[in-house]
Amino acid sequence: MKQLPTGLQVFETIRQRNAVYVDKTDILYELVSGSRIQYFLSRPRRFGKSLTCWTLDALFSGKRDLFEGLAISKTDWEWESYPVIHLDMSKVDTTNGTAGVRKSIADQTGDIADKYEIDLLGEREPGRMLEVIIVKTSEKYGKPAAVIVDEYDKPFLDFYQKPPMAQEVRDIMRGYYSRLKGNEPHIRFLFMTGISKFTKAGVFSTLNNLYDLSLDRKFGTLFGYTEQELVDYFQEHLEAGAKDLNISTEELVDKLRTYYNGFCFDGVHKVYCPFSVLNFFGDYDLSNYWIESGNPKIIADYMKDRHLTVEQFRGIPVSRDFARCPGEVETASPESFLYQSGYLTLREGVGNDFTLDYPNAEVLESMSLLVTENIIRNDGVSYFIDFRTPLLDSVKDGDVDLFAETINRLLASIPYDDYAMSARAAIKRSKIPAGEWLYRSNILAFLRGCGVLTFGEIHNSKGRSDLLVSYAGNTWIIEIKVARNDDCKTVAAEAMKQINEKQYDAPYKNAKKVAIAIDDKIRQIGEWIEG
Repeated sequence: MKQLPTGLQVFETIRQRNAVYVDKTDILYELVSGSRIQYFLSRPRRFGKSLTCWTLDALFSGKRDLFEGLAISKTDWEWESYPVIHLDMSKVDTTNGTAGVRKSIADQTGDIADKYEIDLLGEREPGRMLEVIIVKTSEKYGKPAAVIVDEYDKPFLDFYQKPPMAQEVRDIMRGYYSRLKGNEPHIRFLFMTGISKFTKAGVFSTLNNLYDLSLDRKFGTLFGYTEQELVDYFQEHLEAGAKDLNISTEELVDKLRTYYNGFCFDGVHKVYCPFSVLNFFGDYDLSNYWIESGNPKIIADYMKDRHLTVEQFRGIPVSRDFARCPGEVETASPESFLYQSGYLTLREGVGNDFTLDYPNAEVLESMSLLVTENIIRNDGVSYFIDFRTPLLDSVKDGDVDLFAETINRLLASIPYDDYAMSARAAIKRSKIPAGEWLYRSNILAFLRGCGVLTFGEIHNSKGRSDLLVSYAGNTWIIEIKVARNDDCKTVAAEAMKQINEKQYDAPYKNAKKVAIAIDDKIRQIGEWIEG
């Protein structure tokens, strides 16, 4: 089998090692041969932004041999060599404040000057250094430069929890990038990538000539793997994985689709996260690779500090303007923060608008696990495993008593403030009473976090059940109601009556029916009925 390019970001290295390269050069050709020459494109981490930047570097460096057999080799691309100013802002040192940021940018810019033997005449102001390099390389080689900026926003995103510092660094970057606009005659092509979205109020207020590709459907699959690419480029690895798991390749693709597909950046095309796919083929384990590649504790703390639940972000309607320009990450609303970070993705909405949802099972389960672990964390110690084992045993063995006991322990672990403050906006949108919504969403997140396949509000012809649980070949239909002034036995009976009358269990063979009444005064399951 061909070597997997796991951990490799440099196009030249991948091609020289004959590793798997998913050919995106047909899309890049459309980009570099278009009438525009200055572009911006945002995507979450681990989606191949750096690889694309290195591919463009090789392309404008005229390294034609590296593209032999790829789509662009069959076009009329000019194959001319240009000076390439390639800036990787993820390398900027942010550990020593704004002075350290300035020095680090200046050092990286100076390295490019050394590469092209450009005399900066002692200049150490980063923006001025960049301007001198652009102009002098253009004059030295008799042709304009290609400028590639990778992770343009990394320096100020490092300070997202410190908005004043983030703004100071953003001001530094704005001054640096503004030199690009003032030197257009010396630039053949400009491409910038990052995580945070294009915003005219931020870094790009002085660089408003960039064309934002982020929602452009022609470039919706430039980052990430389509399912067809997964099948075409990884067939040998799919066959090996299917053999290892003792299933067919079709069954494996179905599993991968559920777990890793679903990121959507233009409202139309869905793609797999390359990082997750490559890591899966490394050990054939359906694990949560993407979320662990970042800093999951930051997300867990973010959710906990704001009393956020997992379920409240599903199906949030957003405008196209929000998708294009959702605001600065450090001051954005929670849905904007999670969207720009990649934890939420676009889905089709009403008219020209979108809705937000989690991309796939990997992200949904990971978020559920993070939130649940933080709920039951005490003095820095997670007691998640103490809850997970009896929960899985209860569903596997059909033990409703153990299930209720475990859920009660979970509910007892949720801080009082979470009940009082959680998800007010989401509750207003929901037709479900506030208390019931909060209990159900926390139980749903707990089940998903434990690796139990769980769905909320499953519709049939007569209504929708609260929870559908599937684990170890067992299916449970769960209806949850909150007893405020009524007797729990009466409320549980009403819940079971609703299951039976609306036949929630009809589509599922031998499904267990479970009716739960939660006593809102003590926040515990007061009664349960199984059938």
